[in-house]
Parts: sequence; C-alpha cells; structure tokens
Amino acid sequence: MRAVTAGLFTSVDGVVADPHLFQGDSFDDDLGRGMDAMIARTDTVVLGRTSYQEWSQYWPGNTGDGFGSFINPVRKFVASRTLTGPLDWQNSSLIQGDLLDFVRELKQGEGGEIAVTASISVVRQLLFAGLLDRLMLMVHPVVAGAGRHLFEPTDPPTRLTLLKSEITAKGNAVLEYGLRTD
Repeated sequence: MRAVTAGLFTSVDGVVADPHLFQGDSFDDDLGRGMDAMIARTDTVVLGRTSYQEWSQYWPGNTGDGFGSFINPVRKFVASRTLTGPLDWQNSSLIQGDLLDFVRELKQGEGGEIAVTASISVVRQLLFAGLLDRLMLMVHPVVAGAGRHLFEPTDPPTRLTLLKSEITAKGNAVLEYGLRTD
C-alpha cells in the first residue's frame, strides 16, 4: 500500500498558511535535504483548489530550483468543488467524486509515495479520516502572530506517534508523526 505524507511549514505559534511570510532566513540546507528526500520518494501529489490556483500560476515559470523541477512534471490531483477541467498545469487532473474515496483508491494502486503539499483543508480531511500515514511539521523558530492554523479548537482529540525528530542548523524542528491506531 502506498503511503500518504503531508509536509507543512509552521511557526512556533502554529501558523501554517503562507509560510513565505515567516520563513525568512530560517530555511536552511538541512530542511532542503529533508525536502529532497521526500521528493525522491514521491510520484503523486494531491492539492486543494487554493494551492493549485496559486502554484499553477507560479511554478511553471520557476523551474530552476529542485522543487520547481519536481512539482511541474509530477502527477497532480486537485480536490475542488468549484474548478472545472481540464486543468492547464502540466500533469494536473481534477479529482472526480469524493476526496476520501479517491485517496483510499489511490493508496491501493502502484507507485511511490503520495504527498499532500500545502492544502491545509486537504491535510485536515485526510488526517481526521485516518488516511494520512505521516504528518511532517517543519517548525520555524518564529512567532507568526496571525494566520491560519492546522488545528482548530473544535477538532476531536487525535493521538499521534512521533516517528522522527531533527533540529536543523538554524533551529528548525522537523517533527514527523504517524497516526496512532490504538
């Protein structure tokens, strides 16, 4: 069975939206190597509508770094209730039907890892449905102050197991969690 992994940049106060506003000078080579390792395992990406719309405008013209070279040609599936196909960005398709059913079926197929990139709503849906195998939080040593959080006060208690942790040279905490099943 294929694994589904989500990786999100976050601030110490839990903001995950718009990390470009708070990452600043804390992104380092250690984080870059971790991203490269995740990219090497991944052959499919699941995105939400907002991330798709933002990234499809930016990444096709920015292929000079490792992420641009990865995200443009990789197979991308987009969860949206409002977009209609066909989608313009290379190797992008709309998810037909229910997101959770689609991901369950995708996990059963052949291939490498399935990554959920950005797409906070999609990460939340997959996590609370028990379909997310790994949640990687890359905590930057900064208080963002405002912005969207991954978790909300009304969320149900959800137990996670720490699978791996690392502190990078610039003080980022890379925390990889799995969903506890007990």
